[in-house]
Amino acid sequence: MNWYGWLRLGSQKENNKDRDPGKRGAFFLRAVVGAVIIALMFCGYTWAQKSVVVLVDGNEKAVRTFSGTVGSLLKAQKISLLEKDEVIPAPETPLQEGMVVTVNRAVDFNLVVDGSASPARTRGRTVGDILFEFGINLGPEDEVSPGVEEPVLPGMQVQVARVRTVTEESEVPINYETKKQYTVKLEEGATRVVREGQDGTERQTWQVVYRDGNEVSRQLVSREVITPPVDRQILVGSGMVVSRGGENIRYSDVRQMVASGYTYTGYNTASGVPPHYGVMAVDTSVIPFGTRVYVEGYGYATARDRGGAIRGNRIDLFFESESEARRWGLRTVKVYFFE
Repeated sequence: MNWYGWLRLGSQKENNKDRDPGKRGAFFLRAVVGAVIIALMFCGYTWAQKSVVVLVDGNEKAVRTFSGTVGSLLKAQKISLLEKDEVIPAPETPLQEGMVVTVNRAVDFNLVVDGSASPARTRGRTVGDILFEFGINLGPEDEVSPGVEEPVLPGMQVQVARVRTVTEESEVPINYETKKQYTVKLEEGATRVVREGQDGTERQTWQVVYRDGNEVSRQLVSREVITPPVDRQILVGSGMVVSRGGENIRYSDVRQMVASGYTYTGYNTASGVPPHYGVMAVDTSVIPFGTRVYVEGYGYATARDRGGAIRGNRIDLFFESESEARRWGLRTVKVYFFE
């Protein structure tokens, strides 16, 4: 006989009070049955409810729940999962008494690669973890900011700059220059082109650094002249005049030179003429033979001789006697050139 049968029996006995003297026993039985049912319901309620711990980003919360799985527990607790959030154990795992459910939130950050920025999420602990997670391989010159060992922080920006250094060659023109040569053979201010100029060509080698495709620096490594330029030469009528000894001397050039004195040696000059006042020994790589000048303090002189000690910006002037040469000594003078 089931519990329902017992209850009906008790009810019939209650209605037949005159015939069933044990009505008090029936009331007791009904009370016992009700208590048993209530106890069973309470035990079932207690058995179905579980005590678990929910741990979200280190914040712990004790929960009693009827949820059957980890996923339904999170839903009941209104814990939403976003992209790349991690749940341990997995949401489909059956919930058990005493279980610890851990939710590790991913971190929002901004990722800049090749000059392009985009929002992203990660559970990586370091910048290096982010690079690995997103499959970003670094070249030997690439730059990462912050460094790969830096910790990941919410809202941070991770920037990867692609850097490459290349060698580039180019051919560029070399502009010719215009050289002026003053002459007393032309009227003052008049000009005459002796030779037209022509640009040359130079090969330049550059070391160029690009960052994310944009040039950031350029350094000249070497240069090689392929075709030298040809300077333009013009003659200009000299307007330069100096007054010496009551005479106005029109000259084409003036230089500061070191002048010494010498006298007879018993030999003719290097040009073959006998030495005489007005003969000047020169370095012919600087002043050609036959060049006529005016030497301050000496007078007119012509390049007719050369000497072993006469090199560069120096001249040696002839005097008729040794005493005159000694008195002249060694001095710096202005030398006026007529051509």
